[in-house]
Amino acid sequence: MLTFRELIETEHVTVFDGAMGTQLYAKGVYINRSYDELNLTHPDLVRAVHEEYVRAGAEVIETNTFTATAHKLQQYGLESRLREINETAARLAREAAGGSCYVAGAVGPLGLRIEPYGPTSFDEAKELFKQQAEALLEGGVDLFVLETFSDVSEVRQAIRAVRELSDLPIIAQVTISLDGNTSFGTTPEVFTARLDEWGADIIGLNCGVGPVTVLTAVEKMRLVTTRKLSAQPNAGLPRDVQGRQFYMCSPEYMAKYAKRLIQAGVKFIGGCCGTTPAHIKLISDAVRPLSPRHTGSTGKLAGAAARVEEIKEEEIPVTPLEERSNWGRRLARGEFVTTVEVLPPKGWDATKTLESIKLLKEAGVNAVNIPDGPRAQTRMSAQATAVLVEREIGLESVLHYCCRDRNLLG
Repeated sequence: MLTFRELIETEHVTVFDGAMGTQLYAKGVYINRSYDELNLTHPDLVRAVHEEYVRAGAEVIETNTFTATAHKLQQYGLESRLREINETAARLAREAAGGSCYVAGAVGPLGLRIEPYGPTSFDEAKELFKQQAEALLEGGVDLFVLETFSDVSEVRQAIRAVRELSDLPIIAQVTISLDGNTSFGTTPEVFTARLDEWGADIIGLNCGVGPVTVLTAVEKMRLVTTRKLSAQPNAGLPRDVQGRQFYMCSPEYMAKYAKRLIQAGVKFIGGCCGTTPAHIKLISDAVRPLSPRHTGSTGKLAGAAARVEEIKEEEIPVTPLEERSNWGRRLARGEFVTTVEVLPPKGWDATKTLESIKLLKEAGVNAVNIPDGPRAQTRMSAQATAVLVEREIGLESVLHYCCRDRNLLG
């Protein structure tokens, strides 16, 4: 596989996974417990969610560590197990990826007010993020996803923390409200320019609202940065139905907007709260035709380039037209040539077609044109007919090849 940094340099559209919490809740884990602790107490459950997303077509899966920072784990008395939780989460994701996906270390907000809005200093915030990043690195992540941040000053400290430890790629994602700005009032143009300046490799949006508002913000973001963009919207805003929260955006709806986000410039697409493997499956199917393919190995790229150079340097003999065929010989001499179009037979029996072509040969026709798929009717293959003509009659054929149904969509 390419490294994730090499992948960023390509034009490939990369599909992320969807929500972890939504899936764990659906599997019976209630919201009154730490979902991060499940990495230790129910590793098979967490691994199974990762594997569902891999099967759905996700190319990047995020670790189950969104709230695995010291302050949030402290609420459950788990702060002493921070390193163990994060390392295990990375290893579970790596096992589920099976070498076919990238593993992103998920880092969320601290849950603390930092200066100037609260007592936590910038350096203290950075050190808290650093504790988590160290453990994720130990577990073997390929990149970091800093997500669901409203305060750009806080995400800056997360970037600082990762950069002091590693040069792995960083995706910095902000969450916005219905007005298109963060809850602190920061506009997409401003936070995009800031994250670009602070060294985020990819800048994006996640959570918060559905794909419509995210699309509008992305169109503003792309005007102020040359960095690649990412989008992982919620499946809409949740609605309370008899005490339970439901996300109303269907997989088909999310896939439709995934296409629009890509057309707006997004290169990394996935889902957040409310999205499931069903959503990611349709998103993956929708974006595949829009994404240039990439080879999974730099060695393969180098080998292909070397073979191209060999072909360029090698002298390839050119066969003169008069030596290619009887028809070519007549054309090279400037002689008048005649061809007649003959349709392939509708069934497997070509006897009548061959008899008519034999009459054409006796009349002095130089070749027959055999069209491919004439009149959109089911017939014998044009290539098979051409083989029969040359083998049974000894008359050259001009074989047509229609590309209409042989494109990527076909």
